[in-house]
Amino acid sequence: MIQTATKIRPTIKTEGHSNSASNRINTDFLKLLESQFPITDLHNTLKLRSASDFAQKLDIHVNHLNRSVKAINNKPTSNIIRNRILAESKRLLRQTDWNVSEIAYALGFTEVTHFNNFFKKGMDMNPSQFRKSLNESSKNKV
Repeated sequence: MIQTATKIRPTIKTEGHSNSASNRINTDFLKLLESQFPITDLHNTLKLRSASDFAQKLDIHVNHLNRSVKAINNKPTSNIIRNRILAESKRLLRQTDWNVSEIAYALGFTEVTHFNNFFKKGMDMNPSQFRKSLNESSKNKV
């Protein structure tokens, strides 16, 4: 009798439900990420920097966050965070007169060398070289 009930029970389709849950989690994650930007002063530093930071804030498990974000964006959560921090670091180098260490601390790096390595990995040049290239290109336009 138990076997019959198991065979009769309809299978539950969860694809649509799962996708909408992934969409909601992805949207909440991106809103939370963007809410930290732009950084406008040195006292307003980046607090959420890792997938686990975001998962904790969203009150979900980090694996669930990572699966949901990757399902929607085809990129790992950490890559999205890294790319956004890199974009903000370029904006700060371009639009402020803050020195590299001030930018590093504003972006949540505990050591300037960690920021330099992060930036160089993403841009193939260190932050000082990037700022210098901006100055040189603006001089060439004049």
